[in-house]
Amino acid sequence: MANVEAKVFPIEVLREFSTRVFRHFGIPETDAAQAADVLASADLRGIDSHGVARLTSYFDLLSEGLINPKPKIKILRSTPSTASIDGDNGLGLVVGPQANEIAMNMAAKAGSGWVSIGNSNHFGIAGYYALKALERDMIGMAMTNSTKLVTPLWGAERMLGTNPIAIAFPGKDEPPIVVDMATCAAAYGKIEMARRRGESIPQGWGIDNQGRGTTDPDDIVAGGALLPLGSDRERGGHKGYGLAVMVDVLCGVLSGANWGPFTPPFALRQEIPARSVGKGIGHFFGAMRIDGFIEADEFKRQMDDFIRVFRATKPAPGTNGPLIPGDPERDAEKVRSKQGVPLIMPVVDELRVISKKIGVPFS
Repeated sequence: MANVEAKVFPIEVLREFSTRVFRHFGIPETDAAQAADVLASADLRGIDSHGVARLTSYFDLLSEGLINPKPKIKILRSTPSTASIDGDNGLGLVVGPQANEIAMNMAAKAGSGWVSIGNSNHFGIAGYYALKALERDMIGMAMTNSTKLVTPLWGAERMLGTNPIAIAFPGKDEPPIVVDMATCAAAYGKIEMARRRGESIPQGWGIDNQGRGTTDPDDIVAGGALLPLGSDRERGGHKGYGLAVMVDVLCGVLSGANWGPFTPPFALRQEIPARSVGKGIGHFFGAMRIDGFIEADEFKRQMDDFIRVFRATKPAPGTNGPLIPGDPERDAEKVRSKQGVPLIMPVVDELRVISKKIGVPFS
């Protein structure tokens, strides 16, 4: 295994650095802090590929003027419980939270709120948005499409994004259930992190540019592709493919954003599609008031029981038994909020490059 030396940083340091980087591009202070909060959430929850490790991609796109630093989102059409929004080519870390807030405000009045947003950019971890609904006694849902990195089942080229889905359910005394997952076998960020560490990847994550299975992350970057969740038909790859299509339709087609192979990249080094079928990247947010279905307190009590029953499952040999969705991220957050966030040195070096370019200190 390659050297995976890491340096630990307090989350406040990473949050402040990210905020100042965004401010450098003229992003208003409140928006810059919001964007930094999404990244900090990823780092705290152990989703290293979507925290400050992604900052270089945003930095490059903003430097090239490919993202609007001061977007004004516009509601294109709406009903009491639905809306379609144009993100004005803003940073997804800014316009995503605004659209999510609109969905939750609709739910507060109408019982549920559903918002599709197009003309946006990469919005960070989907779980960030679903978690926000829990603060308002709601069930939250979020998804986004992204640039082509995944082959359809039995395909040998990139056609779909990693297209993640998140949904969160509150408990009463037990922690919430938080499902946050890509619809491919592994998120592209994990391929990037493996490259940075000089590590191989598991069989079933991706293919090379000839359509052959590979364990070398460089093969995927050099024209290969990620596989759908499940990888092949025998292991349920058709299910991951179906989920990815669902996300693409709700986020792309429904909002007027690009879909499939036409979705624009979230990093300059990625291939730019030959044509567009819409505007930017698309997201989809949902929020539901629990008391529109059942008393919120009763729901939470039942969720506590649900969680305890599943935690009591007979464990498989060599394990401690099933996890509840959200457990690993919750455990990471407990540790990292106190001890700091470990960043591998290639990520630290990238942040130091940004620091030198704009004169914002980073140790």
